[in-house]
Amino acid sequence: MSNSPFQFKQFTVQQNKTAMKVGTDGVLLGAWAEINADVFNILDIGAGTGLIALIMAQRSDAEVIDAIELNDDAYEQTVDNFEVSDWGDRLFCYHASLQEFVEEIEDTYDLIISNPPFYTSTYKELSKERAMARHSESLPYSDLLSGTAKLLSEIGTCAFIIPFSDEENFIEIAKSNNLFINRITRVKGTFDAPIKRSLLQFSFEEKAIEQNELVIEIERHLYTDAYKILVQDYYLKM
Repeated sequence: MSNSPFQFKQFTVQQNKTAMKVGTDGVLLGAWAEINADVFNILDIGAGTGLIALIMAQRSDAEVIDAIELNDDAYEQTVDNFEVSDWGDRLFCYHASLQEFVEEIEDTYDLIISNPPFYTSTYKELSKERAMARHSESLPYSDLLSGTAKLLSEIGTCAFIIPFSDEENFIEIAKSNNLFINRITRVKGTFDAPIKRSLLQFSFEEKAIEQNELVIEIERHLYTDAYKILVQDYYLKM
C-alpha cells in the first residue's frame, strides 16, 4: 500500500510513517457523521493519520478538535498532518490509549468519532504493525463504548464505522452504556454485493432510528450518485 501523500481538496495526509493508510472507511465516517451546529469540541479516538479529525475541522466550526493515538509512529504522523493543515490551531493529538485518556481527562465532548480497530480474515496477511492496528483486542468494543460514554457530553453524539457482522453486538454493548442508536447506514461495495460496513451514530437520547443503505460503486471506478454527493467535498476526482 502506498506511502505517498494523499491529497484531498483542502488538506494533505502524509502516511509514510504509519501502518494504517488513508482508506474509504475513514472518509466515509468523516463525511457521514452528523455534526450539530452548536458543537464546541470533537474527539477522534484512534487517529491513525489524523484523517477523520481533519475532515471534522473542514466540516465544522468546533473550537477544539482532539485526537487520541497510542501507536508512536501514527501519533507522530497525526501531529505532522495537523501542524501543516489550515486548522492547526484547533487540532491536538494526545499520545495515549483511550483507557489512559479516560482516567486523565475531566472534559466531555459534544461529538466523539472513531474508526475503531477490528480484525477480519481480510487482514490475515498484513504486517504485524498493521494487523495490530486493526485488531479489536487492542481496543475492545466494550472499552471503546464505556470510554465514549464517560467522555460524551449529555447532549453529545458519537459515530463509528464497524464491520456489518459486528453491528448487532456493538449496538447491544452501546445500550448497556446508555448509548442509544439514532442513525444507521449500511454500506455495500456494489448493488449485488453483501453489506460490508455499518455507519452508526448514538446519543444518550432514545428516539426513532434513521436507517438507510449506501452503495459505493455501480461497477469498478463508476461511483453511485449517493456516494459522490457524500464525499465530493474531500476527494479531488469527485
